[in-house]
Amino acid sequence: MTESDHLAECAVCRRDLDAFREVADLGAESQEARDLPAPPDRVWRAIESEVARTRSTETPVTDLAERRAHRKRPRRWVPLAAAAAAVVLAIAGTVTVDRLLERRETESVTARATLSPLPSVSADARGSVRVLADGQVEVDVRNLPLTTGFHEVWLLDPDDPTKMVALGNLPDQSRVVLPVPPGTDLNRFRLVDVCDEPHDGDATHSGNSLLRGTLTS
Repeated sequence: MTESDHLAECAVCRRDLDAFREVADLGAESQEARDLPAPPDRVWRAIESEVARTRSTETPVTDLAERRAHRKRPRRWVPLAAAAAAVVLAIAGTVTVDRLLERRETESVTARATLSPLPSVSADARGSVRVLADGQVEVDVRNLPLTTGFHEVWLLDPDDPTKMVALGNLPDQSRVVLPVPPGTDLNRFRLVDVCDEPHDGDATHSGNSLLRGTLTS
């Protein structure tokens, strides 16, 4: 019995072969195969182990009757096909997840800013800002000078820095998400300012700015 004869009679093998062909076609259709990450070592080890096990169980056939019986046995390609399919699926899954996350991040962020230290502040102080599509601002700052008061985030009009909007205080952690007050025009108030505020009961800007950066889309 040939392999074609066996496939004509065995529904399980036909189903496995069709599944493997579908996976192989998906891999062949990829236009960026050269950029795909390498499959994990455990996948290759599983394939090598299956190949070695298959070879060790196939003993030489010398008798004609045994040879005919041997030819009727289905080849052990199904486990290898499954292992190869796992490689393709693992790679495709990794790429798909990465692309989905990248697209989601791009769609949810409407503007960004890099915060740089002012001349009076240590050069290793820095930060970044992301304006989220849901009307909030994510602020991430590092190495700010110690303060006896607190750090506060503002939005300033670069054409008239006396016009400003307070976003909120920075807690002890480096990253915080702050709401943007409704009606705030971020095209106008596009200068992000992090300042050192004392506990003096005065809600206005202290004038002691530490980091600044301009929002760009």
